[in-house]
This record gives sequence, structure tokens and C-alpha cells, in this order.
Amino acid sequence: MNIKVEILPKYRIAYVRQVGPYGPANIQVMEKLKQWATEEDLFTKSAIIFGIPQDHPETTLPENCRYDACIVISNDYQLEDSICEGELAGGEYVICKVKHTAEDIKKAWAEIFPMLQNSGYQIDNKPIIERYTIDMVENHYCELCVPIKPL
Repeated sequence: MNIKVEILPKYRIAYVRQVGPYGPANIQVMEKLKQWATEEDLFTKSAIIFGIPQDHPETTLPENCRYDACIVISNDYQLEDSICEGELAGGEYVICKVKHTAEDIKKAWAEIFPMLQNSGYQIDNKPIIERYTIDMVENHYCELCVPIKPL
């Protein structure tokens, strides 16, 4: 498994939110974001896309879980009212690049948390995010980004 520590910058993002149980609806909201980004000429080779589950499904009722499909936008990009605007705070993250399959993602989660316990880091109180570039999307990869801070 490919794991590294990286400092993510603060990003301005455009996003579409899905509220409800995590699963197939997350894929639908991501497709909606990609369609909008394509129409706006933002879905380019240099685009950075995030999937951000905002709630922990073990502590939040499934019908209240929020998932944001996001794309990084420039500070001078003028957003229309049909899409939300936000900010990804950035900071230090453990990044794990994996095949975008349920099996590989499940395996990565089983390895990331024990690795963190032995690394001198702990999980920071920010959402865990999925990061994609167009190249990763085309090759069925994603990066799992876990926010960390020193013990």
C-alpha cells in the first residue's frame, strides 16, 4: 500500500451535497458534480476532486449523513447560485493511494489506523476525505486522506 504524509493547502471548493445513507447516492452526487464541472469547463486534466463524508455513520443516523462531492476552484471563479461554495481547511494528512474498489478501500482502512497508532500521529478532528485527479478517475484509483496531528 502506498502511504505518505502530505500537507494539503487550503482550497476554495464548489460542492454538491447528498444527505442520507452513504452508498450509491454518493456516486450519483459525484456524477452530478462532474456534469456541472464539465459544463463549466472545470473538469480538466488539472482538476482536483474531493469526496467528503461529513458524518461518522456509527454516530449519525443514516438519514442525516452528509456527503459532499467537491471540485477545487480558483479564488476568482464566479459561482452561480445552483452550486454551493466552501473551503477545505487543509493541513497535515496521511495519504493512501488505492484502487477504487470496495475491497481495496476496506483493506486500506484496516491498515491505515493501526499504522497511525505506531507513527506518533493521531487523527485530527476534521473529515476524512477522498481525493481524485482526472488521471486517477480514468485509471480507477483514489486517495484516502486522513487528517493527522502529532500525539
